[in-house]
Amino acid sequence: MIDWLDYNGFTVVTKPAKEFDDGGGRRRFKRSIRLDLVVDALEIARHVDSIVLFSGDGDFCPVVEAVQRLGVHVTVVSTMRSQPPMIADELRRQADVFTDLVELKAAIGRTLGDR
Repeated sequence: MIDWLDYNGFTVVTKPAKEFDDGGGRRRFKRSIRLDLVVDALEIARHVDSIVLFSGDGDFCPVVEAVQRLGVHVTVVSTMRSQPPMIADELRRQADVFTDLVELKAAIGRTLGDR
């Protein structure tokens, strides 16, 4: 999906996971790009008409609301079809448009033979 988005003109932001020792000799990974996404969204909000957020994390509600106040249209892509749903209800309601990832499968999915 990341390749498809990049190829089709989307800006794809990734961040490597940070590896650390948990104190008990086990390797753990810290993966968080939330703050980076919030800063990016607020920085570009005055220069774009719309933002597409691929997340279901309700912690993004304040930034979605903030960029909407600046006139930015926000589409949130996640899924309600998993158990439990991977979208916070408040984020789904805050978005201008909610798209279930399952609906995108035909457009961006690959078959086993494509892998």
